[in-house]
Amino acid sequence: MPTVIEPKLIAGNANLPLANAIARRMSLYRGMSVGLVDARVERFNDQEIFVEVYENVRGEDMFILQSTSRPANDNLMELLIMADALRRSSASRVTAVMPYFGYARQDRRTKARTPITAKLVANMIAEAGIERVLTMDLHAAQIQGFFDIPVDNLYASPIFALDILRHFDNVSDEVMVVSPDVGGVARARELAKRINAPLSIVDKRREKAGEVAEMTVIGDVRDKKCIIVDDICDTAGTLCKAAEVLMEHGATEVHAYITHGVLSGPAVERVTNSVMKSLVVTDSIAATDAVSAAPNIRVVPTAPMFAQAILNIWNGTSVSSLFETDTLGPIYEGII
Repeated sequence: MPTVIEPKLIAGNANLPLANAIARRMSLYRGMSVGLVDARVERFNDQEIFVEVYENVRGEDMFILQSTSRPANDNLMELLIMADALRRSSASRVTAVMPYFGYARQDRRTKARTPITAKLVANMIAEAGIERVLTMDLHAAQIQGFFDIPVDNLYASPIFALDILRHFDNVSDEVMVVSPDVGGVARARELAKRINAPLSIVDKRREKAGEVAEMTVIGDVRDKKCIIVDDICDTAGTLCKAAEVLMEHGATEVHAYITHGVLSGPAVERVTNSVMKSLVVTDSIAATDAVSAAPNIRVVPTAPMFAQAILNIWNGTSVSSLFETDTLGPIYEGII
């Protein structure tokens, strides 16, 4: 067993650009090279997943970098199989770094005879031998209670606050933070507090699932630069509709800050053709070519925060310190 256990990173195929970026940031913080453990994650002809780790991991503190984004089932199975491979190779501890935790939207029974899939996935992760989870902006904070292992839930709002203060510095009095629904008020209030801006709400009423019948704006958005904040943007239908309603109520501009840019189906086209001036997402989900080419979609990095969080977990220091602007600001200096 090594005298000093160093943090070691291993990545699945879900978001290799982010995994490499985290390794580079850790190398910068540590003053020594931190790379991804040499391994292969491949498919048999029938699409069964096969994992082989080429380096010795006995007694090591291992961090698996893997979002469970599209294709969610494949990426989840990659995570579980990598964890099993590491556990059977006598790794000292296995931590799952999941910038995007899939299945989080199924966190309660909204109708009879429906599953709580977030709990099922939490059980699978723990059974695979993972001892800690590091993630960002869970769809609902109470999902942390679904796990019987420690969960560190990072927040994108400090990163968004730094970005907003830079891009809206000269018009800060005109900025208003908007929650796209009543359920997201706590998240929007947190961001509004960080940038010292007022808060408004777009209340939506649905006649049936996936279809918004009516939207009402709570608060005066006239002559304001509105910033919609949410955790997930999937097809972008509700987001684009909310932007239109805000403009109809007198907003001068509408921007959106979304943690996880799922952006499936017609989402990119909708955003490109919408009244929104910009959509800012994090790189918790790897950007597609369409997202990268969209003129009004911008990606902010999460690697500096995740790299520091991994080091804090490894050396036993506070992860919640990364929620503070005074701590995060120097980490993002020159980046945002």
